[in-house]
Amino acid sequence: MAAANGELPDDRRIVLRIGVNLGDVMVEGGDLYGDGVNVAARLEALAEPGGILVSGTAYEYVHNKVGASFVELGALALKNIDEPVRAYSVAGTSAVAIPRSLSPSDKPSIAILPFTNMVADPGQEYFSDGLTEDIITDLGRFRNLLVVARNSSFTWSARST
Repeated sequence: MAAANGELPDDRRIVLRIGVNLGDVMVEGGDLYGDGVNVAARLEALAEPGGILVSGTAYEYVHNKVGASFVELGALALKNIDEPVRAYSVAGTSAVAIPRSLSPSDKPSIAILPFTNMVADPGQEYFSDGLTEDIITDLGRFRNLLVVARNSSFTWSARST
């Protein structure tokens, strides 16, 4: 993936984390269940971006058969797995720096206050509320902007006081 990502900008790169385990699984339709899958998923979550973690059971089968070296990580306690799992990291995989996404407190924020119905027809309230909701929805499409939710914005409506 490092070669495939090559000259791509950071926001277009595909970064993988891989967890490998050897264990029993159950197949039901197109779904896989069991500790074999759960351990692999937990190892994947712990892997560094661009890294590969291998369980001890998988390591026993592959360590003398593949052209890779491994770094022992010891026994790891994994979420929802009763026993600690011995884990190994595949050495030589290039760690990838993931660009930091903005936390909600780092993003600029905006609240769209409800429009006031300036005509005598109370039926036009729906129009003014709909206009406010459309603006909130459209601004919500910008990832780097925190838009206050409709329910919070509408608490400032003159009708609610």
